[in-house]
Amino acid sequence: MRAPEELSREELISVLTARDARIAEQDARIAELSRANADLAARLARLEHLLSRNSGNSSMPPSRDADPGKTPPVKPKRRRGSGRGRGKQPGAPGTHLAWTDTPNARIDRFPTGRCGCGAELTGATDLGIVDRYQQHEIPDIEVRITQYDQHQVRCRCGAAHAATRPEGARTGPVGYGPNLQALAVYLMVVQHIPAHRVVELLESLTGAAPSVGFVHGMLARTATLLGEVDQRIRALITLAYAVCADETPLRVGGATPRPGRKKAEKYLLVACTELYTHYLVGDRDLDTFRKSVIAELDGAVLVHDRYATYDSKKLGEFTHQLCCQHILRDLDGAVEVYPDVEWPPQIARALRGLIHQANLARAAGAEAIDPAVRDRLIDEFHHGVRVGLSETTRTGDRPGERKTRCLLEVLRDREPDVLRFAFDLRVPPTSNQAERDLRPAKVQQNISGRLTSEARTKDRYRISGYLSTAVKHGHNGLRVLHDAIVGRPWTPPELAPG
Repeated sequence: MRAPEELSREELISVLTARDARIAEQDARIAELSRANADLAARLARLEHLLSRNSGNSSMPPSRDADPGKTPPVKPKRRRGSGRGRGKQPGAPGTHLAWTDTPNARIDRFPTGRCGCGAELTGATDLGIVDRYQQHEIPDIEVRITQYDQHQVRCRCGAAHAATRPEGARTGPVGYGPNLQALAVYLMVVQHIPAHRVVELLESLTGAAPSVGFVHGMLARTATLLGEVDQRIRALITLAYAVCADETPLRVGGATPRPGRKKAEKYLLVACTELYTHYLVGDRDLDTFRKSVIAELDGAVLVHDRYATYDSKKLGEFTHQLCCQHILRDLDGAVEVYPDVEWPPQIARALRGLIHQANLARAAGAEAIDPAVRDRLIDEFHHGVRVGLSETTRTGDRPGERKTRCLLEVLRDREPDVLRFAFDLRVPPTSNQAERDLRPAKVQQNISGRLTSEARTKDRYRISGYLSTAVKHGHNGLRVLHDAIVGRPWTPPELAPG
């Protein structure tokens, strides 16, 4: 190419024009790459934020902590040792296999064989007992077939009377007894064992081999027998002072999502107290919530995780207690978004202190937390919220900033619903009871996967609510199942006043 001084005016103009066009093109490309880089950086930040979510800083279940790429929860710092050794402490109550003075059977054991002198030991002189041993053992389980011959008799007045079949007997000449039926239902509902494996287990244990259809059909039969008890549990929950509520997805029915849905799943809703549990299978929408116990609550405090439907005016007017465990998880998430500020751990420290004081007061039988301690912790809570609001005047562009700002606004605008437990010890600070009552559903899905029938799933959770309520009252689950199958289901007592 010739030197510029050798070019004519027209040639110089042409060169400059071409250069300007290339520069404009490069500027446009740089701007495009900058936008793409900013978009990728935002997407990367969003992805890293999602991967950092776990059971410690969000409402994600612990079962998701092991997903590929997930950041595990930060282990809490170990407290300074108390100086006590591990294991049971001196003076603490313990458990052991105790000796009983009323064994079911006594068996005398004598040495057998010959003495060194050649005499038989069966004729030796008894010198008394030198050792005792009690063995706790279960008998060999074997199915027993009992034939019941129902007789008819005629009274001297001429009336005829026929004996009825035994409890739990079904129609037809042959059937399985209530003990075996109760065990089959218990294995499916409580131990989450699929029907075909229940058959295998029953055959191994007892020698009886009922069909898979019979075992699975026991869900519908047992649930039908529990209709009145289910309604009673529901009614007793509506009379409770405080009710915990939660919901969780449940894989039910076909694997193809319904039109307008992303996943082929339903939701399991629970409303519960320390004594009662009621489940409802449906969707996570207003229509399902209206069919639940929640819609019938009258004056109860509803403890929940801030899901929007609980606050819907169409559902009803409630007194709320927002779950502090969910708030604490969100505050742990805020610490990761704002690692160099003090207000997130300050708010969390105040909340944990109030929960601890409430637990201490409740355990001591006190009517309330010490006002001086409570007011000091609430002041610490207030100051943390105010500082947080002043330092997050806009939602920000980083992942997690908007969620943190929304959390602070909830703590400011709904403070009575956050701190209600600190003024009324009858109100639990968390919805942990509901989460505990939902946990078996997660265990079931991990063990046996999708439940194919929605109708049988509803039966399953009617039985689960009955068993959970009975166990909370101190009863044996297998025994109350037996009582239900023979037509005498356990019925929960009326709600204690207060």
